[in-house]
Amino acid sequence: MITCLATKTFEAQATMGAVYRPAMHKDASRLYDIRRRSILELAPPTMPAAEAQAWASQLTLTGMEQKLRELEVWVAERGGIVAGWGAIRDDMLEGLYTAPEFAGQGVGAGLLNRLEGLMREREFPSVRLEASSNARGFYLRRGYRATGPSTPRAWPMVKEHLA
Repeated sequence: MITCLATKTFEAQATMGAVYRPAMHKDASRLYDIRRRSILELAPPTMPAAEAQAWASQLTLTGMEQKLRELEVWVAERGGIVAGWGAIRDDMLEGLYTAPEFAGQGVGAGLLNRLEGLMREREFPSVRLEASSNARGFYLRRGYRATGPSTPRAWPMVKEHLA
């Protein structure tokens, strides 16, 4: 995780019924579980179940621990329970996942707003990402647009004019 942020950025912030805070190493297992279950339970029907299963089978706890070391990862908590997480590196959204039991309750939208706010504070003019087929509509509804051809598992997208 990036450690050169302003102090106010590290404070947990409560909005939309959730508290947002930087992830800690002790969160790794829960974040890994959220990502895996999100893919398996929320990706279908926009993604074939076999494709979601193949994607989820590539995930490891070690990989999540690596993300915590290399990316800036934020979590959303509801009632003291980690409900979702998102990760950024510079102007790139590297991941955004909501636990299935919190889907459709604003956790993902709140996390996205928080991460976009961090990028805006850092004066990045845009956010880039690669959306999975199940998340593409989520990003389109929030002002993102496609920037190139898709691959079998990713849709390159951007949201401009953050500043």
